[in-house]
Amino acid sequence: MGRRRGIMSEQFKTELAKDLGFYDTVQKEGWGGITTRDAGNMVKRAIQLAEEALAKQKS
Repeated sequence: MGRRRGIMSEQFKTELAKDLGFYDTVQKEGWGGITTRDAGNMVKRAIQLAEEALAKQKS
C-alpha cells in the first residue's frame, strides 16, 4: 500500500505545532523529528477543531 498524501495543509500543521508547543522541533528536525505522541495530539486537535466547525455550521 502506498503512502497517502497529506490531507492537512502545511500551514494548518504549522499552526497546530505552534499551538501544541513542538514547533521548535519541526523547525530544527522537520516533521520526521516529532514524536508519535505529538503527531497523535496534532491529529486529535485537528479532529476537535473540525467537530467544532461542524457544530457551528449546524447552529
